[in-house]
Amino acid sequence: MNNQQLKTKTRHTAAQLIFKKKYIAPVDLLMELGYLKANDYENWRKGQVAYLEQVCLVNLKKLSTIMKILRDFSKENNYRPSYTAYNGWGKNKGKKLKFSKSGAPFIEQAYATHYISPALKKKNKQDDI
Repeated sequence: MNNQQLKTKTRHTAAQLIFKKKYIAPVDLLMELGYLKANDYENWRKGQVAYLEQVCLVNLKKLSTIMKILRDFSKENNYRPSYTAYNGWGKNKGKKLKFSKSGAPFIEQAYATHYISPALKKKNKQDDI
């Protein structure tokens, strides 16, 4: 798949996630794209995998491209970035999880940033009334 095809597929999948959930989480996007299996995600959350990129079914260059496409798409659509802490499950509960081998802060933050639809904010305000 070339970068243009990847861009089209990523943007379409991100739009579907926004429609369905009102937010986009990079891990959800990777699963919907077929680059992260649900059981590998669960194993990572349980601490059985050192870092998420280790079990992604695409190379780091493509992962980086997907993350850039997601950021650009979210900015164009005025989706609000929201940092979300990822901690382990089960015996790994409370332990901060790593997304990348390097653990570079900007990479870790990119994976942990969810993008929230303005519609979700409006819905929550209506719930408060």
